Amino acid sequence: MPSLKVTVERIDGYCNQPMLVGDYIIIDGGRLIIPEGKHMCVWALQSMMPIFPVLQRAEIKDGDWATKVNQFCCPDPKGLVHYRIERIESP
Repeated sequence: MPSLKVTVERIDGYCNQPMLVGDYIIIDGGRLIIPEGKHMCVWALQSMMPIFPVLQRAEIKDGDWATKVNQFCCPDPKGLVHYRIERIESP
């Protein structure tokens, strides 16, 4: 099962957490890995969580809609934090 890396790609508003461009987390199966000294906004995380199992499938074939899912935006309309989601090898 591939892991996922979720990285803050850009911020078009004001994030009061504050998340910073380049901040990231790793989703490894059911584990959430956060680099020491960093954090993750739970509101942004909960908006992305439903897609994690789909993106962690062992195989995603060409044409599968999941191949087109690689970006999410924070649900806070004032924050506008954009995240990039990538499949990676397990850490």
